[in-house]
Parts: sequence; structure tokens; C-alpha cells
Amino acid sequence: MTTPRPGSRAEQRQRTEARILDAASRVFVADGYERATIRAVAAAAEVDAGLVMHYFGSKQELYRRVIDAAPVPEVSGTPAEAAEQILTALADRLASPNVASLALLRSMLTNPEAATAASAGIARYEAQIAQAIPAADADLRAALISAITLGITVSRHLIKSGELATADPARVIGLLRPCVLSLAARPGD
Repeated sequence: MTTPRPGSRAEQRQRTEARILDAASRVFVADGYERATIRAVAAAAEVDAGLVMHYFGSKQELYRRVIDAAPVPEVSGTPAEAAEQILTALADRLASPNVASLALLRSMLTNPEAATAASAGIARYEAQIAQAIPAADADLRAALISAITLGITVSRHLIKSGELATADPARVIGLLRPCVLSLAARPGD
């Protein structure tokens, strides 16, 4: 992507779009997908609601762009290295949840439009995982790993499920490690 000339219309457009996305992220975190409105995003970004619609077209597209802008943990290297990267990221989420991520996750679980908008971000993460898995069914294995880590995060922080809600993150990761390593490994290893 070419960097626009400072002060140009293209640069102003990028700054406005970034300001709207930042405001949208704050509004979605504070209000959830269902209660968030284009008007609230516009007010937070200090722009007209029509400008938000001009740039993004719909609340669902705006939410999708917020999800797309969220950082995705890097997964690369050998299957064992990738598994450890996944487990390290999960351990971090178990130890100290990101309030913004949990709010967006809650929206995905309670609203079909938000779930549809988030599916592209989840697919990007699963594609990274799949690249590290030397198996014909790498996409399925990556989806299973993603579902396991997502399920653990939801169970611990949103549902506050029994033992998992208070378990030591290191203990959870220790129990989970053989499963993730097995899914990431070449079949037969």
C-alpha cells in the first residue's frame, strides 16, 4: 500500500477512517454489538453518521473491520513451535483477559451478525495455524485447535465454568499441551 502524501485528501481519508475505527472499537466494547449504533460511533469519532456509512456501509461491515484490525497472534515455524506459540497466547489470555477482546467475543456469541462479521478474523488465525501443520487435513486440525482455545477462553472468562474459572493457567496449559501438539504434528509422529 502506498503512503499518501502528507496533507493530501488520501491522507485525510485514512486518518478519518482510522479515527472512526478506533471510535467503533470503543463503542462495540462498551455497548456490545447489539446496542452499538452508527450514531454513537459517529459521535465518538466526532464525525457525521453519514460519513461512517459512507466509509463502511453498515454496522456489520464496521464491526468486521474492527475485528480485522485486531491483532492476531503470530503462528509460524515447526509444528511444535507453532503449538507452543498458540499455548503461550492462550496462557496469556487465561492469566489476564483483555477486556476489549472479551467484549467483542461476547458479541460474537450473542449476535449472528457479529458472528458472521468475526468469521473472517477467525479464518485468518486458522489459516496461519494450518500452514504450520504438515498434514492433509491441516485445515480441520487448525479449526479444532482454534475451537479448543476459543472454548477455553469463553469457559474461563465469560461462563466462569467450575474448575476452569480459577485453575492455574500453567496447569491448564500443561494438560492441554499434548492435545495441541498432537493436532499440530505430522500424522504418525
